[in-house]
Amino acid sequence: MNITSRTTHDVQQGTGPWLRLREGYFTASEAPAALSVSKYVTRAELLRRKHTGVAEEHSPATLGKFAAGHEAEARARPLAENEAGGELYPVTMSAEVDGLPLLASLDGLTMDEEIVWETKLWNEELAADVRACTLPEHYTVQMDQELLVSGAKRCLFTCTDGTPDRFVSCWYEPSPERFAALVAGWKLFQADLAAYVPPEAADPAPVGKAPDTLPALRIEVTGAVTASNLAEFKATALGAIRSVNRNLRTDQDFADAEKAVKWCAEVESRLKAAKEHALSQTADIDALFKALDDIGAEARAVRLDLDKLVTRRKGEVKDEAVAKARAALDAHIATLNAEIAPMRVPQPAADFAGAIKGKRSIESMQDALDQVLAVAKIAAESDARGIRANVATFQQQAQGFEFLFADLGQIVHKAADDFAAVLQARIAQHKAAEAEKARQRAEAEARAAEARAAADAALSAANSAPPAPPIVSPPAASVPQIAPVVPLPVAAVPAPRADEPATLPLGEICDRLGFTMTAAFVTDTLQVKPARTDGRAVLYRESDFGRICAALQQHIERVYAASREEVAA
Repeated sequence: MNITSRTTHDVQQGTGPWLRLREGYFTASEAPAALSVSKYVTRAELLRRKHTGVAEEHSPATLGKFAAGHEAEARARPLAENEAGGELYPVTMSAEVDGLPLLASLDGLTMDEEIVWETKLWNEELAADVRACTLPEHYTVQMDQELLVSGAKRCLFTCTDGTPDRFVSCWYEPSPERFAALVAGWKLFQADLAAYVPPEAADPAPVGKAPDTLPALRIEVTGAVTASNLAEFKATALGAIRSVNRNLRTDQDFADAEKAVKWCAEVESRLKAAKEHALSQTADIDALFKALDDIGAEARAVRLDLDKLVTRRKGEVKDEAVAKARAALDAHIATLNAEIAPMRVPQPAADFAGAIKGKRSIESMQDALDQVLAVAKIAAESDARGIRANVATFQQQAQGFEFLFADLGQIVHKAADDFAAVLQARIAQHKAAEAEKARQRAEAEARAAEARAAADAALSAANSAPPAPPIVSPPAASVPQIAPVVPLPVAAVPAPRADEPATLPLGEICDRLGFTMTAAFVTDTLQVKPARTDGRAVLYRESDFGRICAALQQHIERVYAASREEVAA
């Protein structure tokens, strides 16, 4: 994280110059809204304000709360200074962090600039949170920016009305992870602000209107219709009914349709009343009844159809809006995955459908979807940032040991400390195993050297033994003398250790001797059994090589002596 241009501004908080200064920065009080954790301002509203530059106009009641807060702050300053252990002076500071212009207006800062003070007006719920040291994100995000901009080591958070009886405090410590989350949230907000297109000015809440105002229906009957404007009424009524809009998209369209449903029901009711009035005057006027029935039937058909259409289109509009929000989140996730490939960002939780439950207007529904989308994007950015950091740690610490981490795609999602611990543990375990193998090889080579030395000593002893006395043969025949056979001391070869590994294959023994022997020959003739078999491979201990050499020498001497005896015979 690159922090540059840390500056103290000589402006008094709450004045015109201070307000104008804030317009060019992302401020600490705006941070909760930018990260979608504000209790008072939505992210969409903050986008609109930063784009237009039009600040919120506060009601007299809100301004009164601000004034009370400033008064409480002034009275509480000595109490806070007692907690902080030094003088606290209000100051406005800014810093450029990774290209972001951040500003923080501090209620107080100690002279050594190590402690920030943030205070809020007393309320019981917040006071309980302060006592438990469990502050909502609405407050911690603001303090994160104050600590980041000021460079202070910690923040004293107080809730008070300025009196000692209502003064509670807790300490808040900075965190590199929370700083990173704050910067990532502001970067996403900055990108959305650059692409922001203001929505059309919101109209007053739509009020439905009936398709048309029909003339009063006048019918006079004296056994026959004596006077009626039925033909004119019918033409007007049918024209109005058939002009009802069925293409519902906006809040105004839905309001008009709902009003039209009520209007059609009213038309039906009026026609029914007119018909009943006519019936009370005559029993048989087919033309009158037919006209009334035609109008009533068409009004009823439109009413039923339009009522169903309103219900269906409301559901369709909600589905379309939810699908659009999900597609926007998926596109954002895809962009992040492309940046950190082959790693992947876990899908963040985003309950779009739940967010719009109970929303009556399309505008409020869209605001709720935008809020959920922003929170999910910020969470995905945080996950991607953690993955990037872990991958960088892996490249630094695990170079040459990549083969130990076939599951990197899973463990890369761990917290930074846990991930580093996994790397160190596996690498250390591998190094220890390799060191143990090297130790065992060295011991085996040492035992082999001892065995070879013992065999050489035995052979030297045999060669230096005094010759046997000559054998007297009968005078009639000249028999060659036979040298005595001196067995090699197999017992001089050290016995194998109980934990000595069997890693010497028969093929390597034959390579050392320069000729080939079968396992059966070694077992049956030389009386040295293999330590173990691995498939078709026959394996011996390194110390077995000395016993094989000694036994082989004895076997050769026996064969040679037997051949001499045959010759002598």
